Amino acid sequence: MTVLRIKGRPIPCRAILFDKDGTLLDFMQLWGKWVETLLSLMEGYLFSIDIEKKMTSLPSLLGIKYDEQGLMIDYDRTGPLAMGTEEEITALLAWQLYEVGVPWDEGLKLVAQFSSNAMVEVKKLRPAKPIGGICELLEACRNSGILLGVVTSDRTSEAVEHLGWVELSSYFKSMVGRDRVTHGKPDPEMVILACRELGVSPNEVVVIGDSNVDMTMGKAAGVMMTIGLGIEEGRSPYLHDADLIIQDYTSITVE
Repeated sequence: MTVLRIKGRPIPCRAILFDKDGTLLDFMQLWGKWVETLLSLMEGYLFSIDIEKKMTSLPSLLGIKYDEQGLMIDYDRTGPLAMGTEEEITALLAWQLYEVGVPWDEGLKLVAQFSSNAMVEVKKLRPAKPIGGICELLEACRNSGILLGVVTSDRTSEAVEHLGWVELSSYFKSMVGRDRVTHGKPDPEMVILACRELGVSPNEVVVIGDSNVDMTMGKAAGVMMTIGLGIEEGRSPYLHDADLIIQDYTSITVE
């Protein structure tokens, strides 16, 4: 069996399952424009109907972080943008509209339309960017026979599309989005389906992700190891269930 060496530790491994955003692709590069456009459309709508009632700051609601110049620079790994599905985020924003007097059904339709319009802008720009070091790791895995899969809260078609923009989709023999399972993260169903498609047992698999929902999912499925991709190595408050935390992919070699 091929061995992953992670920070000097040998780990026999037949397959790796990756989260997509923040793990394979730079999260802010891909979703920053979507969020920016979505929030602009919502704020424009609220201004157009002359809402006077104070509502929760939409960026803080989603966990967006800004620098002193007001530029979007980061996101909360424990927040809804990092771990929520599109439907959950839609409901969260529709609730804000409901709070200021917009009927619930109308709010849902409005947010869905704003989200769709924002995604049109993303598809025009194709702003996907691979996480540093991931291309080299994927190539090494393919050359050594390690099977690869993706488990993501995005729809499967979106995952294929986004990874295709940067020519990474061909590395993966299984692609499991939330539309292919009954229960999304942190339920283990995504991992179990991906393992079945790859022809491996969970105890032969490593899960790599950038939020604790990935770690919880992997552990619930009984994988051999969960690896958190963190801002800093060591323990992290948003990766507390990870067996190991690495700062970047230079910590992993394939033997």
